[in-house]
Amino acid sequence: MKYLTNPFAVPESSGLPREVFGWRPYLVTFSASWAAACYGYDGGFIGGTLALPSFQHAFGLDDAASAKALAGLKSNIVTTFQAGAFFGAIVGYFAGAVLGVGRKPALLAAMATMVVGSILELFAHVAMLYTGRALTGLAVGSAMLVLPIYIAEVAPNAIRGRLVAIFEIMVQVFLVLGFWVNYGVVRNLPGATSSAQWRIPFALQFIPAVLCIVSVPCMIESPRWLLTRGRVDEARAALAWVRHLPDDHALVQAELADAQASIALEQELDDGRGVGSSSGRSGRSGRRPPAGVVREHRRLWRELAAPGVRNRVLLSVALMMLQQLTGINAVNYFSPVIFQELGYSTTEVALLATGVYGIVKMVSSVLFSFFVVDRFGRRPPMLVGAVVMAVCMFYVGAFAKIVGSSPATATATATATAQVGGGSPGGQAALAMIYIYIIANSASWTSIPWIFAAEVFPTRVRSFAMMFPTCTQYLGQFVVVYSLPYMVNSIQYGTYLFYAAWIVVGFVFTYFFVPETKGVTLEDMDLLFDAGAPVWARAARRRYETAHAAGVTAVAVHRLETDGKEVQVGGVEQIEGA
Repeated sequence: MKYLTNPFAVPESSGLPREVFGWRPYLVTFSASWAAACYGYDGGFIGGTLALPSFQHAFGLDDAASAKALAGLKSNIVTTFQAGAFFGAIVGYFAGAVLGVGRKPALLAAMATMVVGSILELFAHVAMLYTGRALTGLAVGSAMLVLPIYIAEVAPNAIRGRLVAIFEIMVQVFLVLGFWVNYGVVRNLPGATSSAQWRIPFALQFIPAVLCIVSVPCMIESPRWLLTRGRVDEARAALAWVRHLPDDHALVQAELADAQASIALEQELDDGRGVGSSSGRSGRSGRRPPAGVVREHRRLWRELAAPGVRNRVLLSVALMMLQQLTGINAVNYFSPVIFQELGYSTTEVALLATGVYGIVKMVSSVLFSFFVVDRFGRRPPMLVGAVVMAVCMFYVGAFAKIVGSSPATATATATATAQVGGGSPGGQAALAMIYIYIIANSASWTSIPWIFAAEVFPTRVRSFAMMFPTCTQYLGQFVVVYSLPYMVNSIQYGTYLFYAAWIVVGFVFTYFFVPETKGVTLEDMDLLFDAGAPVWARAARRRYETAHAAGVTAVAVHRLETDGKEVQVGGVEQIEGA
């Protein structure tokens, strides 16, 4: 079969060559997304591994003086990864901005770091474990900064959301693997003294990291990144390859010309401000002298503070933090603990419930990526998902309150639900609500904040701006994951009500402030978010659609503004001559 058959065509693909939607963009995306698998596997395996008798024995968790001390040890082990990821996002940005490292080499370096960190975690020593967790977090933070940008820059516009969501599929597949590995080792390698029981889950981190390294030849460098470095011929060749079209094909030439025009306009705007640009000033290596780096970052800070970009940064950061406040990573990292709190009290049964949870999450993410994101857009799934998640969390909180209010009820529920297939009706309903919650989350808030952040920023500031939502993602994870054991010990059922309340906040915020980005090209995001755009989401989208229907582009509008002409994006008569 010459081309990958696509049974999930989207309306925006009509009229474009079939070759554009062939196997090449999927190959590039899947090859790069092995880096995301490292992130997913950590989310799946570490919570269950903490519950393994052998791990608790090897690292002294079974000797903790109190429940509070045990909660502190677990939180420290898990969140060292998030702390590393936070700084990894910063390191990843500066590697590209200061050293001129491209998207491909950045992913390769991150995965090499992942391998080193994984080796250190195999030693039965707390200091080595913390160091390994920090290094693997550093690797994942750097990779997750680069990966969504890279995919968005190589993807055809019509399936950009789908391809960016593929990295989330890789996260979910390896999340499931992490969940089931723990169940497998506790079933087949029982005993608190079996070092293989806890070392096998840690060792499997090698798999996605090594697969990403060996898949590097299947990737291209980002054409847009190459253009910002003045490497036009290489950009044309890369774009033609991934579109599966000749170099001189009209579509390749048009897409390249649009990107060049956007970058050239950014250069003109920068020159008008009297500052150095990131475009074409650094030579083939992309490295800049120290004075140039300082000027460049002054320019970037000014760009981020400008009204047309500032709103995008704030929206992206808010969505990432609200994503974490849905409680998704609390459930991912501590699902065995949560299922035990709901009455599934033995380690084996809790890990089994966790494994089923992972399968539900993975299937939901795959269906979302191929059926929803490029067909229904970004806003509707987030709004519907928030409603469903809030209902589920309120129910689980109410159930936990009722069960926890009576020792007799709690004991009876724990006894009933400790057997596979058993359980009180209330406990079974609570378990079902957790699964419904994860279906709703996977079809909405798990992927869309990443897609939104990857696609909305202008090329001139994309890497710098993306650092902020990426760091927010890991800062939010750190806070949520670190606090969860303490919250479960202290406020118990209130933990679920806390997350439910924040989900409601997320619904309100999305409804009023997050515009639909489906079908908008990367270059035309300025039309949707420019300084004159309404702050209200639906009004901003209507304004964009009016301009787009009139054939207006962001480049044309910026050129009129540069020439000192009055521009009203909604007023077609003022820009027809563009």
